[in-house]
Amino acid sequence: MKSLTFVSIAVAALFSPVLCFAQTASPLTRAEVRADLIRLEQAGYNPASGDDLYYPANIQDAEAKVAAEQARQTGNDAAVGTAGTGTSAAGKRATAPRDSSSSCVGPASFCDIYYGE
Repeated sequence: MKSLTFVSIAVAALFSPVLCFAQTASPLTRAEVRADLIRLEQAGYNPASGDDLYYPANIQDAEAKVAAEQARQTGNDAAVGTAGTGTSAAGKRATAPRDSSSSCVGPASFCDIYYGE
């Protein structure tokens, strides 16, 4: 009975750190944290104000402004029916760049991808 108790305690001690691992998301980098702080400061939050009385309300207001701005930007990016500004090369034949300085080694079918068409 004692050996079973000792084995169960040993197994619990070995596997408890694995079960207690709470960090599931990748940690933020220093640059990401700094960028978040800059966005909050631009939204009106001042971390150096020293006014701890209104801290929760101030930071929550700034976070709400940042979230609204991000939602507005993603809404503009995902808008349907906007005019496209890009060009398309669909249906055009792809051409390989011709470099006269390099010589092809092998038959012509190796040098020209359109050989025989």
